[in-house]
Amino acid sequence: MCSCRMSCIISVAQPTQPDEPQTVEPEVKPAEGNSCPSTVHHKDAMRNCAMSMDQIQEYRCPLSPVGETPQSPAYSAISRHRHGSGGRVLAVIPPSPVMRRSSDPHLSPSSSNNNIPCSETGPSTYSTPAHGYQSESLEQGGSYCELRPGQAPIPPCKSYVERLKVEEGQSLGSGAPDGVEGFMLPLVETSSSFKPGKYQSTLLPPENKPLEMSVLKRVKELLAEVDPKTAAKHITKADCTVARILGVTKEMQRMMGVSSGLEQLTLPHGHQLRLDLLERFYTMSIMMAVDLLGCTGSTEERAALLHKTIQLAAELKSNMGNMYGFAAVMRALELPQISRLEQTWMTLRQRHTEGAILYEKKLKPFLKAMNDGKETCVLSSTCFPHVVPVLSLLERSVAAGEALESWESVESGVDVVMSHLEAARTIAHHGGLYRTNAESKLQDFQERKEVLEIFCTEFQMRLLWGSRGSEGSQTERYEKFDKVLTALSHKLEPPVRHSEL
Repeated sequence: MCSCRMSCIISVAQPTQPDEPQTVEPEVKPAEGNSCPSTVHHKDAMRNCAMSMDQIQEYRCPLSPVGETPQSPAYSAISRHRHGSGGRVLAVIPPSPVMRRSSDPHLSPSSSNNNIPCSETGPSTYSTPAHGYQSESLEQGGSYCELRPGQAPIPPCKSYVERLKVEEGQSLGSGAPDGVEGFMLPLVETSSSFKPGKYQSTLLPPENKPLEMSVLKRVKELLAEVDPKTAAKHITKADCTVARILGVTKEMQRMMGVSSGLEQLTLPHGHQLRLDLLERFYTMSIMMAVDLLGCTGSTEERAALLHKTIQLAAELKSNMGNMYGFAAVMRALELPQISRLEQTWMTLRQRHTEGAILYEKKLKPFLKAMNDGKETCVLSSTCFPHVVPVLSLLERSVAAGEALESWESVESGVDVVMSHLEAARTIAHHGGLYRTNAESKLQDFQERKEVLEIFCTEFQMRLLWGSRGSEGSQTERYEKFDKVLTALSHKLEPPVRHSEL
């Protein structure tokens, strides 16, 4: 057996780390039919070792069995020298500082430290001809083990950051490669999606005053015609549309950067969506309170309407799985202007006992548990989760009312906050599931255009504050209407004045 070795194989092999055990290099046997490599072959091999880094890049790591088709001209220069036992081709690998690990399966560390100098920025490409996989160059931030099927090599950049800039420039440019959809930065909304001043209504005139009696009368007639189940479906459809759970196009998803509004509202660029959802939440609760306080008939009529409102809240919670709409209706029932109507509530307990029990024993405790972070909704039956605490946490400066939140008034406030933040992560993760549930709940639903308009936020803003006041300051609008609700409540049941003793 010839004692000479392929000096180029030894010289370009990867250097051995001082702390790593040295591996004995496998003996190179001459090709079949030759007792010793000829002088011509030896000079060719030495010439190959003197190639530039760009030429060395053309060398592959052929790991295919004997008899496979070579992938490059350099393959034939070293294919004659095979390992005697494994029948695999020795790899010609240019040394690189990022690949000096003796544990790498494709590297053959040598005991010699006198290697040919190699540029640290020189790209290295490796391929496996048997499978047609090719990895990106090490300079592009990838590992030689990261295989990409059937992908042409990408021209190397000077750095990983530069490659990202190139890709970003392609995605933001005039056109992306065929079949590749470019990435677009999410759109940061700076104005509300509600435009009450431009809203065209079939129930409102072009210019209207706050709480016009003719419009209020028509609204009460329409609400009296629908049962709680039908009303709950109309509310749910309007809620899911505003929250971008339903009716989200591909263009909207591209502008949001995510597929669902429930995920967007947890992100920084979801600020305006959070404000819109808070606006709708408070406006809906005020609208329901006006419906109750606007019932100027007998106490029995108000008690019946109160019972119907409780049934609506139960429908939103149990059958529709709309916790957002449920919380809005419950907020109307818990407003001080409603809860102070002692005669109305007493008549409710007498004439509609089951409704009073449902409200006191089930709905109120359930809402309190959700606000305290102690109650979670069943994912399989929820189409709109309870996002109001998350909205209040992220947008506390615009939350209406002076009442303290649950995490601001209890000793375990930190636990409540952490619970709501964990719920926000779950909400963002299951946006697709909520959309599927909403579509299932509203399947074959035949909406009434006028009823759906009543639960439209822009219509409610126009009805409550008029065509001019609807676009005013949110704080001023809420403060003004709080006084209106108080006046309506006192008109129905004047406050009792205790005589001075």
